[in-house]
Amino acid sequence: MTKNRETDLVYDHDLLNKFEHFFDISHDLFCIAGYDGYFKKINPAVSKLLGYTTEELLANPINHFVYNSDKEKTSLARNELKSQIPLFNFENRYITKSGQIVWLLWTSTPVDDEKLIYAVAKNITYKKELEEERKSHIKRLTDINNEFKRLSYSTAHDLRSPVNNMLTVFELLETADIKNEETLEFINILKSTTNTLKENLNEYIKLLNSKNENDSQLEEIDLNNCLSEVLISINSLIEESKASIEIDFSEVEKIIFNKSYLKSIFLNLITNAIKYVKPNTVAKISIRSERNNNSTQLIISDNGIGFDLEKVKGKVFGLHQTFNDNIDSNGIGLYLVHNHVNNLGGNITLKSDINKGASFIITFKD
Repeated sequence: MTKNRETDLVYDHDLLNKFEHFFDISHDLFCIAGYDGYFKKINPAVSKLLGYTTEELLANPINHFVYNSDKEKTSLARNELKSQIPLFNFENRYITKSGQIVWLLWTSTPVDDEKLIYAVAKNITYKKELEEERKSHIKRLTDINNEFKRLSYSTAHDLRSPVNNMLTVFELLETADIKNEETLEFINILKSTTNTLKENLNEYIKLLNSKNENDSQLEEIDLNNCLSEVLISINSLIEESKASIEIDFSEVEKIIFNKSYLKSIFLNLITNAIKYVKPNTVAKISIRSERNNNSTQLIISDNGIGFDLEKVKGKVFGLHQTFNDNIDSNGIGLYLVHNHVNNLGGNITLKSDINKGASFIITFKD
């Protein structure tokens, strides 16, 4: 019995050494804090990130290192821990010795009989910076879009005035006094053209008003019906190219989305699949819906020339990004598709290989 106990003690000692080694080499921040608000033990990753020595970190209250605006919520979180409420996905900011702000994501568990809190944190500063950058880009795109809308309205309205003036001039003309038939014909052509221009401007303004309303309108959409409308509009292109389209909406038949956006998505991805088919090959397009991880997905695949994702990574959905010599390439279609999906909280990803086609996976916001 004595020998076994000695073996157990040696085993326990070795195991503790391994745990200590794991504690020390982890890139995550491992901390043991007291209920008194001080660190009791930290791993080297904490000192490395914050720039303070271990002695400095243990000698000062934890809140001494917390960003001023986050001190109150950090104290409230610590009080919850002392009430035996574990903490998950808690974010706060710390100030490094050099004055840099870092974001940490905490998971903390209290042990009441020890009056200690065991915590692990991840440095999510880079993720937060990306989020801020993304918000900045979205704001900039929104501002640009709103400016384009304003210019479109302004231009359309401003053009109506001179067009109306031209029509008034035609009404005042005494054409009965004009004997030259060729001159009369020119006047009639100009009058007819001006009337057509006025009608087009009125329709354009109506369309802008309608588009502005539709941009924020969500509705339940039957996928088959929506796709049918698009296919009818490009029927001649499909027949001429002899493209085949396989459709399967059996898993999800209806979604909540913006109909004009969805039609634009169908239109751009289908016409792209036909446009970028491999030489001497007929386009084969698959369109299906799925439920995946409690989310609704629309998957549009083709057998076209595909993408070299290593080369085009991060650029596929950019404005005016083109990746081949096709004369019709303008780099707008995929940009529009990406914006339509993202504007309504969804996500779009691409799977592709050169000469092995492409699959666009659209995940809708539930």
